[in-house]
Amino acid sequence: MKSINNIIKLQWRKLSHLIITFSLIFVVLCLSSCSLNSSANNESRLIQAILSDPKTFNAVLSQESPNIFGLTYEGLVTENPLTGEIEPALAQSWTISEDKLTIIFTLKNDLKWSDAKPLTADDVVFSYNQLYLNEEIPSNARDSLRIGKNRAFPIVEKIDNLRVKFIIPEPFAPFLESTGLSILPKHILEDKVTQKGADGKPIFLSFWGVDTPPDQLVVNGAYKLKSYATSQRIIFTKNPYYWQKDENKNPLPYIDEVVWEIVESTDTSVLQFRSGSLDSIGVTPEYFSLLKREENRGNFSIFNGGAAYGTTFMSFNLNQGSRDGKPLVDQIKSKWFNNMNFRKAIAYSINRESMINNIYRGLGEAQNSPISVQSPFYDPTIIGYDYDPELAKKLLLQEGFKYDQQGKLLDSENHEVRFTLLTNAGNKIRESLGSQIKQDLSQIGITVDFTPIAFSVLVDKLTNSLDWEAHIIGFGGGNEPNGGANLWFPDGNLHLFNQKPQPGRSPIQGRVIADWEAEIGDLYIEGAKELDLEKRKTIYNKTQQLAVEYLPLIYLVNPYSLAAVRNRIKGVEFSALGGAFWNIEKLKIKEN
Repeated sequence: MKSINNIIKLQWRKLSHLIITFSLIFVVLCLSSCSLNSSANNESRLIQAILSDPKTFNAVLSQESPNIFGLTYEGLVTENPLTGEIEPALAQSWTISEDKLTIIFTLKNDLKWSDAKPLTADDVVFSYNQLYLNEEIPSNARDSLRIGKNRAFPIVEKIDNLRVKFIIPEPFAPFLESTGLSILPKHILEDKVTQKGADGKPIFLSFWGVDTPPDQLVVNGAYKLKSYATSQRIIFTKNPYYWQKDENKNPLPYIDEVVWEIVESTDTSVLQFRSGSLDSIGVTPEYFSLLKREENRGNFSIFNGGAAYGTTFMSFNLNQGSRDGKPLVDQIKSKWFNNMNFRKAIAYSINRESMINNIYRGLGEAQNSPISVQSPFYDPTIIGYDYDPELAKKLLLQEGFKYDQQGKLLDSENHEVRFTLLTNAGNKIRESLGSQIKQDLSQIGITVDFTPIAFSVLVDKLTNSLDWEAHIIGFGGGNEPNGGANLWFPDGNLHLFNQKPQPGRSPIQGRVIADWEAEIGDLYIEGAKELDLEKRKTIYNKTQQLAVEYLPLIYLVNPYSLAAVRNRIKGVEFSALGGAFWNIEKLKIKEN
């Protein structure tokens, strides 16, 4: 049976992109037969799908989602996605001083790493001082720890083996949530930070890559890595030293193994789910009706958490700088991109209602704000850019653009307006969005070269080479606006539309920070400092208004948060913020 399975899986990869109906049916039937045998033999295995391989096994260096760290690491605290409350994780409790400048965390007793070594305050202090706050180590988390106008970092000190003190220079409303960062093992990583490689950089920067043998990864989460086969699957197994227990003192998690099958497209993952090979899947609008009809027969349930957290947007590269004497963006195109009315014309030319109806099948709504609609900080008064191609043309003509006899848009110097739009290949929704944007903009005379590329290549362009013109991408979101600070701070690690050079990369000359860009960054600082909820809302309302007015990001559609989960998975408490598996350690698998 094993050899048959291998043959089928090989054929599956070869056939997954074909659209020949009978071939697809054949594959589904074969997979269904195999998966039923697998389920019967291993009832405590949860099988899911991800679109691409992980980029790193180093939690500090991770810049993308999905990643493995939600299963393998925990921080001092965690956010309950049902209530929005901050709850203890590795910490047992904490106290906050009256002046709001000192927080003392007390760790749970007898915490251990997956190698059975004790987890103590030394690991917490190391994780913050030597990893997240280390300027030699690029981390998206660092921006969330910057405090105040001076962008100061907290002071982190050990009191004893179970207690850690955080001292901040001024009140900082989101600081407690910021302590949810993964705690990493000092006994494994300390010398990797202090030792330098031939390039003079810490060897930590290349440590725990995806080629690391799983048994060398030391974790504190519910699961540890068991195996990883590139472009095939990742298997996690229970961490025997995980701290959580149920009310009867039984160790958690209940589910023995979690498997992430790496598939090449959402189409493929849907076929595998329908065949019974997967236990859950995010439901995209194009498949909602089909899967809804199959709920009973397929013995699964579709959960709807309402408007999804996060954003999907199109953005132009506004970076006016040069590297090694060469402009990052063609200077002719950079002039267009940095014209606010040009960006507004693009926004008015995108038919988001058509996107909702045709791509999202009515399962979404127009998105207008950088803050998630379910967040208490979302400004419902924000007005976006409704489809109005005639107004778009008017704005372009006002800025000196013109049309030739064939209806193509030219700039004032007779250059054809044409640019390349990127997104990550395999994400069918984003590919459909790009195709529609290409069509929509052709109606106002703009030629778009839409080019889906591998996600890893896209990430490298956005963060390292900065060699891109326009892209479609999405960001996760949460209730706390400061979680997006590194997108909006001009020196933020994810300030994609005008990115500073990453540590270790060649410097950029002539990078310009616009006044509105700096103002949004300042408002994020002010909003984090303010402790009064209503005053914070007023501040973040202003950030949303500026983002919509100046349009560094052109927001598209906010889909509904939908997922299908097999009914044999018990204990699911679905939410838009946490999905179906935020409490995975408490879930059980029971065959009906």
